Amino acid sequence: MEKKKIIVGATGASGLPLLIECLKFIRKEEGFSSVLLMTRGAELTLQHETKMKASDVAELADETFEIDEIGAGPASGSYLTAGMLIVPCSMKTLAGIHGGYADNLLLRAADVMLKEKRTLVLAVRESPLSPIHLRNMHELSLLPTVHIVPPMMVFYNQPKTIEEMVQQAAARLLAPFGLMAKAYHPWQGL
Repeated sequence: MEKKKIIVGATGASGLPLLIECLKFIRKEEGFSSVLLMTRGAELTLQHETKMKASDVAELADETFEIDEIGAGPASGSYLTAGMLIVPCSMKTLAGIHGGYADNLLLRAADVMLKEKRTLVLAVRESPLSPIHLRNMHELSLLPTVHIVPPMMVFYNQPKTIEEMVQQAAARLLAPFGLMAKAYHPWQGL
């Protein structure tokens, strides 16, 4: 059985522990594989938020490409994937996707998702949100394959640790791909 590839992009916004958790979840699922694209900003933020190096994160992925490899597989619609997750997704990257400004492999891969009508999940990170951020998110959310999923804390599952909160948020980001990580606790109602 061929594995479903998920392109996982990371930008310089805060939230790199979510990237790490998403890659771990994908690695555990036998029907999925990951393709990692990290911006230079993501590599810098990683140093501030974790004790990991970019090379450590790359080891969690099944395949990696450098951000300036604009002609690599993910730049083409013939590179078959289940879609793309950008976690975290900076407002700069969101604006680039919204404007079709594909000046690196991550933005070009996102552009491919839009033109090929594949799933694109954006874990947007900023607070507070400006009218421009909201406009970009709103307009992209009108496309049926785009999911705007800000990583939100939830409390209905009564998390005991920050790690459990990170796992819940990461698992929620993967749900649009049909990957239901064991750590995901969807709302069950009252």
